[in-house]
Amino acid sequence: MECREVDDLLGAYLDGELEPAVSTSVRDHADTCTTCRQRLANLESIGLMVRRAPYYQAPAGLRARVIHGRARSAATPHWLAWAAAAVVVASLTGSIVFVRSARRALDPVDAVAQEVVSSHVRALMGAHLFDVQSTDQHTVKPWFLGKLDFSPPVTDLAQAGYPLTGGRLDYLAGRPVAALVYTRGQHTINVFVWPEASDAVSSSDARVIRGFHVRHWVRQGTSYWAVSDVNDAELEQFVHALQQ
Repeated sequence: MECREVDDLLGAYLDGELEPAVSTSVRDHADTCTTCRQRLANLESIGLMVRRAPYYQAPAGLRARVIHGRARSAATPHWLAWAAAAVVVASLTGSIVFVRSARRALDPVDAVAQEVVSSHVRALMGAHLFDVQSTDQHTVKPWFLGKLDFSPPVTDLAQAGYPLTGGRLDYLAGRPVAALVYTRGQHTINVFVWPEASDAVSSSDARVIRGFHVRHWVRQGTSYWAVSDVNDAELEQFVHALQQ
């Protein structure tokens, strides 16, 4: 793909509206193109700000003004009428966008899933994939001491084909979290870990966001989010190995 093609597809890519093969092509191009990677990062940041923005209802008098404007439209020159209509459409369109954003925000799990993928993408695009880079779990786990208010479980899964490569501090769901980094061939798997308020155990919840496979589960008072571009079967195998 060329930059011009990718630029036209970035919006649909971020919204998860592309076919898997096209989504993969866009992601592969962004991995090797600094310009497109920066455009994607900028759109990611804007999208995150929009999703976090508060929703405000339109003033009660708006409908009255629109209705009153219709009553006067017969005496209004056509070009003014069209201009007024454009303003109303733009206002309504903006309202629809904010309503959709507000509905998304009503589901906290979906909101966190979006943050998980965004953090995964930022880590891959930037230079901050690791704070501590090591394949030794006895090096990675102690590194988090004093940096978090919990001790994240760290397991090396090299024997299962998913070696630990390091970890870092991240910020998700309104709090600092541990990000553990694993690999599968040339693919990176980020696992985000933080305490869960409930001790309830949940099975793995699977979803696909912007071409990335995501798994979420809760175990022993800890919330886990795993995200990667490995295929679905391999990520499921990874999650199974991590849960043992």
